[in-house]
Amino acid sequence: MHLIRRFDGRHSRRHFLSNLTKGAVAAGVLAPLWPTILRAGEINEAYPDELLSLEMYTGGKVKAGDTITADNVEHIRDLLDEIKYQQILTMGRQLQVAPTTTDIMRLSPWDYIEATIRNQGRARFDGRGNVVTEDGEPWIGGNPFPQAKSGLELFAALTLSWGRHDASLYAVKEYSLSPAGEVQYQYETVWTELSTVARTTLEPKPYLPREKDKLRYQSVVFTSPQDVSGTSYLNIWPYDQNEFPELLGYLPAFKRIRTFPTNQRFEPLIPGGTLYLSDAWAAGDPLHTWGNYRIVDRGPFLAAVSGAWTPDHPNWEHETHGGPQGNTFWDTTVELIPEAIVVEAEPVRFPRAPVSKKRVWFDARTGLPLAMNTYDHKGEVYRSFDGAYSLYESDGQSVTFGAHPYWSWSHVHAFDIQTGRMSRLEQVKEIAGGHKTSSNDASIYERYMTRNALRRLGY
Repeated sequence: MHLIRRFDGRHSRRHFLSNLTKGAVAAGVLAPLWPTILRAGEINEAYPDELLSLEMYTGGKVKAGDTITADNVEHIRDLLDEIKYQQILTMGRQLQVAPTTTDIMRLSPWDYIEATIRNQGRARFDGRGNVVTEDGEPWIGGNPFPQAKSGLELFAALTLSWGRHDASLYAVKEYSLSPAGEVQYQYETVWTELSTVARTTLEPKPYLPREKDKLRYQSVVFTSPQDVSGTSYLNIWPYDQNEFPELLGYLPAFKRIRTFPTNQRFEPLIPGGTLYLSDAWAAGDPLHTWGNYRIVDRGPFLAAVSGAWTPDHPNWEHETHGGPQGNTFWDTTVELIPEAIVVEAEPVRFPRAPVSKKRVWFDARTGLPLAMNTYDHKGEVYRSFDGAYSLYESDGQSVTFGAHPYWSWSHVHAFDIQTGRMSRLEQVKEIAGGHKTSSNDASIYERYMTRNALRRLGY
C-alpha cells in the first residue's frame, strides 16, 4: 500500500508560486497560519508534512542529522539564497540540519509573542506611513502585522523592534577576515538597544514618558583592541520613519563628541569590517528611506532559527570551519522553514548608496529576517547578512533575564562576495571591560546611551 502525498517539494513550490501570481497573501497551506498559531500554539496544522520535514521534502536525499556540503547541496539549492549556495559549493561552508521547530514560543521572546496576540488587529499606517494604533498613538507592543499582507508591513514590523526586547545589551566579538582567511582585525563591542515605545516588559509600558516621539536609542561601544577602545556611537531614532536618526560619536583621540552625517550608512564603522549600520537586523535604516517594497517570492527555506547557543563554552563562543584556513564560517545549524516571504526594496533616500536593492527572506511564522542579499548597480549580487537565532535553553541549561529563557541572535556572517571579505560576529557572555550580555535591564540607558556615558566609556 502506498501513501499518496498531496504535496512534495515540487508541488509545494508550485503551490506558493501559484498563490503569488494570484496575489494571495495569507500564510499557511492547509490552513491560515496565524489563526492556527492562536488556536494550537504550533504550526503543524497549517503545513503538510513535506514542509515540516526536510527528509520528506527532498525525498530522503537530505534529512535532520545530515551535513549539507558541496556534495549534496544541489538537492536543496532551491532552499538557499544565492550567496549561501556559492559559499557551500565553492568555499567549503557546511550546514548541520536539525528538525523543524514547530512551537512558536521558542522562536521569539515570550513577552513579544504575548503582546502580538494581545494587540492583534490594532495596527494601521497613519498619513506619514508610520505604524499607529486605531487611536493614532505610537505602536503598543508585539508584531503589529502578524498576518502581513505586503512587504511594507513586514519591514515596518521589523524596523519597529529589532531584537524584540525592550532593552538589550549584546556583548559581541567580531572578526574581520581577508579573502585568504586571515583574521586581520578582531574587535570586542557592546551593542545596546532601548525601545522608547511598544514596550512589552519594562515599566513604564508601552511608552517611556516624554519619549513617544522617539523609536529607540541604540549605541555601539568598542572595548578592544586598545587602538579603538572607547570609540562609541549613539543613534537616536525618531518615531517618524521619514526622518534619519541623530548619529553622535565619541572618538578618544579627539576627546569630544561629534555629530556625524546620518545618511552615510553604507560604510563600515571600523577598519576592515564589512558590516554597515544599514545592515542591522536587515532593517538598519528608517522605513521610508527605502521604498518600492514588494513581495517577489515565497516558499520553504533553510535557516538557523534555533540551536545556535553554545552553552558548553563558558563564554558561549562558537567553532568555525571552511574557507582557505578553516575559519571563515561559524558552525551553523539550520532547519526547514515551511514558508519564507521574500521581499525586495530599493534605497530611495540615499543618492550615493552602493546598492541598487536588497532582498530579504522573512519567516512567515514570526516576521524574523532569515537572510539578506544586496545587489550593486549592475544588478549583481554584492553582500549578504546571514544570522542565527536561538532560545538560550539546551540540555537542562538556560539563561534567564526574567521569567522565561532568553531568546536572541547568536551569530552573524556579513560577507562581500565580490571581494571575498568576511566579518563574523558572535554574541558572547562577556567581553573586555566586564561588559556582559543582558536583556531588559533599564540601567543600560544611563550606562551606554547618554552623552555622559559616551565620554565616560571613552576614557
